[in-house]
Amino acid sequence: MSDYFPPPPPEQPQPEHPAPVGASPPSPWAAPAAPPGKQRTGLIVTLAVGGGLVVAGAMVALVHALLDSVSDSIALPPERSDAPYSEPYDEEPYAEEPSYEEPVEPDAAGPPAEKDVTVTKCTRDSLIGWPHADLRIVNRSGSPAAYIVSITFVDADGTVVSDGVATTEEVAPGASVEVRAQGSGEVAAGTECRIAEVDRHAL
Repeated sequence: MSDYFPPPPPEQPQPEHPAPVGASPPSPWAAPAAPPGKQRTGLIVTLAVGGGLVVAGAMVALVHALLDSVSDSIALPPERSDAPYSEPYDEEPYAEEPSYEEPVEPDAAGPPAEKDVTVTKCTRDSLIGWPHADLRIVNRSGSPAAYIVSITFVDADGTVVSDGVATTEEVAPGASVEVRAQGSGEVAAGTECRIAEVDRHAL
């Protein structure tokens, strides 16, 4: 065999794309035009990003509208007022329980207590001028009793000028005692003694 190989064919010139009619001739310093495939890919990416932004904006607007509608439908509880409750209650008015008091037993049969006391002497001390009344008490009731007798001393005009008190211990029915009611303060001559009150306590 022979070692001789034929020479390779010469490179064929690539057809140039003619410039559009009316377009200015390309500048020798301008960047070469991008291949048609790369331009199409950039357009697709731009459209995808723009569409995503539009969809995201629509979703945000939808969520915001839903939240507004939900907040409007929820009824807020009424605010607490510090004003006092002014409407009347339905409860029945409170009725106080009656206080229980032990009944007071009436005295045994007998005249009023004032009838048991007699002023036997009404005078004033000759040295200091203080009045006193000597009393005789007869228990005319049917049970033992103790006495508290109040005496007032009045002048000629009927004005009370002093007072005094006489007390006794137990006095049996039908029995009598003598006690003195001592006044205080100097009084004029002629002062009278009057029985103001008699308390007879049955024992």
